[in-house]
Amino acid sequence: MPVPLYTQTVIAFIWDFDRTVIPGNMQEPIFAAYGVDAEAFWEEVGGLTAYYAERGVVIQPDLAYLGHLLTYVREGRFPDLTNRRLRELGAEIEPAPGMPEFMKATQERIAEVPEFVAEGITVEHYIVSTGIRPMIEGSVFAGYVDGIWANTLIERPAPPGYLDRLPVDDAEAPVSQLGYTIDNTSKTRAIFEINKGVNKNPEIDVNAQIPENQRRVPLRNMIYVADGPSDVPVFSILNRYGGKTLGVYTLEPKNNHRQVKQLQEQGRIQGMAEADYRPGKAAYLWLMDSLEQIAYEIVEARRQAVARIPKPPGHV
Repeated sequence: MPVPLYTQTVIAFIWDFDRTVIPGNMQEPIFAAYGVDAEAFWEEVGGLTAYYAERGVVIQPDLAYLGHLLTYVREGRFPDLTNRRLRELGAEIEPAPGMPEFMKATQERIAEVPEFVAEGITVEHYIVSTGIRPMIEGSVFAGYVDGIWANTLIERPAPPGYLDRLPVDDAEAPVSQLGYTIDNTSKTRAIFEINKGVNKNPEIDVNAQIPENQRRVPLRNMIYVADGPSDVPVFSILNRYGGKTLGVYTLEPKNNHRQVKQLQEQGRIQGMAEADYRPGKAAYLWLMDSLEQIAYEIVEARRQAVARIPKPPGHV
């Protein structure tokens, strides 16, 4: 029998970002800092797929805004948008009510129950977003999460022949190229990286065949919280394999209650609530209840494992 890699006692909260842990879009501080009309920018982004299709070019709709953002940098609308500047602007992002304190509260809740402590149950928080990683790193959430999956931007791309040259100028420069990208479907890759422990053990490849009982965070130990149709691929996986899914909505600055309600009516999410994580609010209650349910399932599974161990013969 192979030695188990993990005890499978980690419970993972996986959060979308925009309109999930913050009320609006993370890019708002960028527009405000440079005096750019946010509505006009997003209207342009919405037309990019058709614009390029007319010119025989296929683009990825989920990532179109990033390319357009880089166009704004190149055209001088965001003239000094460096990664450092993105982190600074990330600090201006306002969190949703109850955040990020809720993240700490989940860990404190587990620590309050002796049974959970005895079994070594822990809670981790991850952000999986099609947003901009440096902004998340600069936000109030940085000190509360165990990992971030989001898009990165390169300031100075490696030039041709860079391997044979002396180190090039690494001075700060405006972002100019996409680095790591994550779209609506590649969010599922992040889920399986957490599932298999790739983020904790780089020697494990996400495509490696690993038995369910050897994975670090079983899918049934995951709680995914997000706001929209773009999260359907992840919702589907967790619903299928026993995880928990909560759709959250905001009323301001944008009311997306109807689209989240449609997800619930279609059976794509297990619950829905306003993105308000203060004690006593619907999201707080639903998530804390789901956390405790998973924790008690872990306790029961480990008790059953102990019960299956054969007892030694007694004295006659």
